[in-house]
Amino acid sequence: MKLLRYGQVGHEKPGLLDNDGQIRDLSQHIDDIHGTTLSPQSLQKLKNIDINSLPIVQGEQRFAEPVSRVGKFICVGLNYADHAAETGVSVPSEPVLFMKATSSITGPNDDVMLPKGSQKSDWEVELGVVIGKEAKYVSEEDALDYVAGFCVINDLSEREYQIERQGQWCKGKGCDTFGPFGPYLVTPDEAGDVDNLSMWLEVNGQRMQTGNTKTMVYKVPFLIHYISQFMSLQPGDIISTGTPPGVGLGMTPPLYLKEGDVMKLSIENLGEQQQKVVSYQG
Repeated sequence: MKLLRYGQVGHEKPGLLDNDGQIRDLSQHIDDIHGTTLSPQSLQKLKNIDINSLPIVQGEQRFAEPVSRVGKFICVGLNYADHAAETGVSVPSEPVLFMKATSSITGPNDDVMLPKGSQKSDWEVELGVVIGKEAKYVSEEDALDYVAGFCVINDLSEREYQIERQGQWCKGKGCDTFGPFGPYLVTPDEAGDVDNLSMWLEVNGQRMQTGNTKTMVYKVPFLIHYISQFMSLQPGDIISTGTPPGVGLGMTPPLYLKEGDVMKLSIENLGEQQQKVVSYQG
């Protein structure tokens, strides 16, 4: 299934994408898409629905973030060896973890707003993993049993805040609108081989990132296992698994986002995002 949420901010409804690319309304079956509705039992009930019995949503719709009420937004840094190299650091001996503020979450095609005075805002296409049931001290072998689905994430970063402001990465990662994800949550049976998905990102039509999840240092099962040793993972939590090379920080000279830029990004089988960059509006 490709689960999604659609509608204007604050008025989103649950839905799914059918095989013809039409949005089908799920609001007669669930109130929203969140931790409770992502349990294995709930997902199985949704899979058993006759998709043709669901109303077709008419007209152009805004895609919202496909999961609401996210509790934790956990990210993995430097998880592609070639990305680590372009930033001038070694591949870490264990996964580097940091948190992204849940207030950064926004729809996949919503505007990205530069922080006030930002000069070094950057892009990162990443594979997102959404948890479907509570995970504590899980084994690597069982880890995928805890996954509700996969999605596209743009892990935007303000590099000055992240690197130069004497603190943890969360300063540069949690800015408002710096966590677009979606357009849908794709269940594992339709996501394909998540260890071999192509991914890319463009800025103003120019290809910046071209990669594949097969070059991830720490794979999805290990990451779920590893993170669950330090904290419980709850239904609806997101893990963003790292980015391939091609970020603005790694270019010579570095290249950063400015007002009017348009980012487009995609991961195989998981859909496409597009965001316009706007200046701070306060």
